[in-house]
This record gives sequence, C-alpha cells and structure tokens, in this order.
Amino acid sequence: MLYAIVAEDVANSTEKRKAARPAHLKRIEQLVADGRVVVAGPFPAIDSPDPGPSGVAGSLIVAEFDSIEDARAWIDADPHVTQGVFARVSVKPFLKTVP
Repeated sequence: MLYAIVAEDVANSTEKRKAARPAHLKRIEQLVADGRVVVAGPFPAIDSPDPGPSGVAGSLIVAEFDSIEDARAWIDADPHVTQGVFARVSVKPFLKTVP
C-alpha cells in the first residue's frame, strides 16, 4: 500500500539538512530503485522553486510499504529524523486516484 510521509522541519534547519542530505538521498534512491516511490521532495519555505536562504519547511514522500508500521520504521531511521531535521512527522495511508 502507499503511504504519505509528511514532515515539518525544525526552525533554521538549513545546516542540519545539508549535513543529513547525502545519507537521506541514499535511502530515497534505494526506494526509487525498488520502484516504490510515487513522489518525494521538499516544501520550499517561500513560494518559489528556489527558496534560497529561506530554505525548506519540510518534506513529502509518497511511497509503497508493506504496512504503516514499516513506513513509520523507515522514516524513523532516516537521517532527517535521527539528525534532528524534522520536528514532526506524520505517516498516513494514501490512495492514489489521479493520474
């Protein structure tokens, strides 16, 4: 089943994101290689495709996992969680209807 992982960053997360990003991307790339990602990416902190120094406010990952417990375990082990980038994370079942 698909699960939406919605995360909100801590305030002033830019430096923490930079430090955690390589390991975070490696984990995402494995999900992509396994054909499990529908969409993934950050929420810019401002209304711009290049938020510059405003940075990022959080992230969205929609991916396939065997269960909600597996999705939660996956994100709980992610560097953005373990290195303090995310202040809050929500994991919810997701039904893709379009396209």
